[in-house]
Amino acid sequence: MRNVQKLLFIFTLCLALSCMGSAEGLIRVFGYEGRDVKVPCPYNPGYESYEKYLCKDNCDYPDILITTTEKNKTRFFIYDDKSTRIFTTTISNLQSTDARGYWCGVSRNGKDIYTEVKLETRKDSCCNTVNTIQHIEGGSAAITCPYDSESVRKLKYICRGNQPSKCLHQAMITSNSPQKGRFKLVDDGQSRKFTVTISDLNLNDSGSYLCGVQSNSGLDVFSATVLKVKEWCCVKYETVRGTVGLSVTLQCPYQPDQRNNRKFLCKGSDRSSCKDMIMGQSRFRVLNVSSHSFWVTINKLEEGDSGTYWCRSDLDWNIGKYTQFHLSVEKEEQDAGKKKNLKEPRQPATLAYPHKSSTVKPINTATPAASNDLIKGLPDVALFSLSAVLPVLLLLLLKIILVHVFKNKCNKVKDTEIIANCYKLDFADAPDVWGGEDVYQNDDAIVMRAKQGTMKQENASYRFDNVYGNEADYENVTENEDIYCNEEFHKALRK
Repeated sequence: MRNVQKLLFIFTLCLALSCMGSAEGLIRVFGYEGRDVKVPCPYNPGYESYEKYLCKDNCDYPDILITTTEKNKTRFFIYDDKSTRIFTTTISNLQSTDARGYWCGVSRNGKDIYTEVKLETRKDSCCNTVNTIQHIEGGSAAITCPYDSESVRKLKYICRGNQPSKCLHQAMITSNSPQKGRFKLVDDGQSRKFTVTISDLNLNDSGSYLCGVQSNSGLDVFSATVLKVKEWCCVKYETVRGTVGLSVTLQCPYQPDQRNNRKFLCKGSDRSSCKDMIMGQSRFRVLNVSSHSFWVTINKLEEGDSGTYWCRSDLDWNIGKYTQFHLSVEKEEQDAGKKKNLKEPRQPATLAYPHKSSTVKPINTATPAASNDLIKGLPDVALFSLSAVLPVLLLLLLKIILVHVFKNKCNKVKDTEIIANCYKLDFADAPDVWGGEDVYQNDDAIVMRAKQGTMKQENASYRFDNVYGNEADYENVTENEDIYCNEEFHKALRK
């Protein structure tokens, strides 16, 4: 009796186990919360036309989540690919409560065929540790991504954002295609890290990045980096002037923690490719290094030294650790002091003397500068006109005065018959006169002779040195002083 009961128990147990079917391996599935996850279920040949389903727990009728005859049900979708003999169930909007065990089932007469599924979920964000780097706009940034020794031959990639579920699909570059635009990926298997370099940085490159390493079983492995790109507005800028042959000193501040670093001065418009001027340049010297700045002196300046310089104390171009200089070298001016004292020459005025039927041509006023020159030239024009007319007036006035003076002198001089008659005297015929005879005793004779002289002789010639002279000059008449008796001279004067 006991043997019968024992056999009945074993039969019942075997019957119960046969309802669950046989488990062929274990399928592990990983998914991110809020995202979709696909559960692949392979099956053996010959079952292409059979119904398939996904169930949980004991796989009783209430435990069946979806079948191939239903296609779509709430958060579940199923698709049977008969060519590959894999049916796939997609679970959308994955929740943490979805992490559990499932069964892939194939319906058949008798007992069904089952394959066990283990689903794990993770939050769709990364990561607990985030590396932050800072770079300048226009430069380049290197993002370093470490991995373990088991991932040396696996696919590497990088994407923007912090959602691992989308990273591979939105990857900017992978180890299979290591060069793309501004991005370059270099994988160093010996040091077990790959580096992604981004060149020509701009403000839009700021943000979160994920380095991913693909996993054949389970979720991919990620590391997170935050890149901050700063504008060039924060560069310290100075303008320096120098003279050929002399020296100039540049002061370069730096951070206290950079005191022991080598100090740099390079030349070039682009700081990323400028030429180091300290190494191999005897005219460039680093002097007076203090706790907060150092000085670079450039000796024997040349015109070719003009340009843009950068001084820094760090291998990386970090903000606040470099200064930009614009150096202008010029030749020394000769006689600079004399040039300062020289006045700007006046522009000569254009003069025009009008006639009856003509007008004075105006100075060119095509530009405002010409108008200014015209205004400045007006006093010169008046002065020039006055200087041109004044001599004429003076000569005319002088002529009138001289004629009047000479007329009076001719009337007053009665000392000698020579002057009265305005004729040249033969001194041999007039001994009595020069002998001291009183000429005034012959007043009647002198007056008579004077009347006989023509009126033309009253306008006798004059000498310019006698215009304002006294009458004593006429007492010293010699043989050569015949201007008063020179009739030709008088004719010329009358003309």
